[in-house]
Amino acid sequence: MGKILAAAWLAILLLVGQATLADQEAQKAETAKSKAEVLEEKAASEDSKMPPASAELITKKQVQAVDPMGEEPVDDAITCLARTIYWEARGSEANVMEAVANVVMNRVGHEGFPNTICGVVKQGYEQRTCQFSWWCDGRPDDAEEDKSYTIAKEVARKALNRQLKDRTGSALYFHHRKVAPDWSNEYTKTIEVGEFIFYKPASGKAK
Repeated sequence: MGKILAAAWLAILLLVGQATLADQEAQKAETAKSKAEVLEEKAASEDSKMPPASAELITKKQVQAVDPMGEEPVDDAITCLARTIYWEARGSEANVMEAVANVVMNRVGHEGFPNTICGVVKQGYEQRTCQFSWWCDGRPDDAEEDKSYTIAKEVARKALNRQLKDRTGSALYFHHRKVAPDWSNEYTKTIEVGEFIFYKPASGKAK
């Protein structure tokens, strides 16, 4: 009987421990999402050049607690940015992922684009002319590769924290080098990073 009771108590302690851990991870995720809202708002404002205060920065543990399985709805700044980085550049080097993040962040608040990350990522959905094709290609949007998605979330964290160097020369557009979209003739090429070519409008205004 004593062994049975001991085993029962051990099982209860394990369950309590697991529940506590799950609560802690959920709290980290909510904190990260709240911080991301503030950071994207500042990124879209006139004082976007001011670095965030240390208390505003999203930590590595906090960002990894968001959408841990890559299956949550794409409706917060971190998830929208991380999924875009993942689907546009999964399997690429970190500098390519960072360049994709640069384009999204460059668009936030820029004239001609929405002032939120999810707004930028989902722009054009209603007309089926999505700026980022993964968002309206009709296929599932869940992240499938844990390692690539973990890296994508870390890149998203740095981008929101304004800890990423802009590798793109203030680019607002990019495409894979294997394609040649008509719009590429209307813009100024800034740089090539990995398999992608980046552009910005010659006038500085988005079309």
